Amino acid sequence: MYLPAHFSEDRFDILRDLIHQHPLASMVSLEADGMTANHIPFIITPPTAEAPFGKLLGHVARANPVWQNREPVLLIFQGPSAYITPGWYEEKKLTGAVVPTYNYAVVHAHGKINVVEDSTQFLSLLTQLTEHFESTRPKPWAVADAPPEYIENMMAQIVGIEIPITRLVGKWKTSQNKSTNNRSNIAVQLREENNMHGIAMADMMEAQLFDVSTNFV
Repeated sequence: MYLPAHFSEDRFDILRDLIHQHPLASMVSLEADGMTANHIPFIITPPTAEAPFGKLLGHVARANPVWQNREPVLLIFQGPSAYITPGWYEEKKLTGAVVPTYNYAVVHAHGKINVVEDSTQFLSLLTQLTEHFESTRPKPWAVADAPPEYIENMMAQIVGIEIPITRLVGKWKTSQNKSTNNRSNIAVQLREENNMHGIAMADMMEAQLFDVSTNFV
């Protein structure tokens, strides 16, 4: 990924939060018939000595050959994104020397697929996934809510995978190369458009504007 220094984000907590909020990854792998992408939701575990960037936990259909891949894979987690019109820049009125752009935030995770072979560990993985995605619901569904024989049959049709992350890279292209006034105005305009993608990008831009720990402004 092309990554100018002013768009780089390497703080683990920030990268982890984007994965939490946007868990559906595009997992890119090289297969026998060429480059392939699978779209799989993952959760990320806390860092350990074994996996300093944590592990990604998920599952795939047993009929999907990707779980047999033992080469490195790339997982792309896409965060907020929004089109930025030149009309929102101060320079539009002053000189007209402006062009459109597109703001976005993305995390790339690298690692190799490990298959969870043990049935007890596999059930634990599925329980972790379920509890994570059900945690905000007023009446969370639990694996134990379904008949044991049904769960056993479903588990036979899928494969649990974990990917210890060997490299984690973030790119936050959120107008860091623009003036503070321009960035503030872009955030305001995105909110006025009143769509979920623009509002999410405005939130991200404003968080960076007020984050004194960054060197973006």
